[in-house]
Amino acid sequence: MTARINVVLPLETLRVLDRVAPKGSRSRLISEAVLYYVERKAKTNLAERLKAGALANARRDLEIAQEWFSVDEEAWQRTKPGRRPAR
Repeated sequence: MTARINVVLPLETLRVLDRVAPKGSRSRLISEAVLYYVERKAKTNLAERLKAGALANARRDLEIAQEWFSVDEEAWQRTKPGRRPAR
């Protein structure tokens, strides 16, 4: 399904569009460009939000890792080849 809309573009943008879009395919190129732009923005936004979340929780995560380090180290030592598990 499609809908007709009016879009106002700068003349230079229209010249570029006419150079790269085959005759009669402006609408398809504009549609693809908009979808590509929105997808890229969504990915960038997600990456920024993930980074912000990681930075916001970095201190908490470090404290948890330090708290459990000895337990992890002990478990790792028990799984070393050639070492018998303590009974």
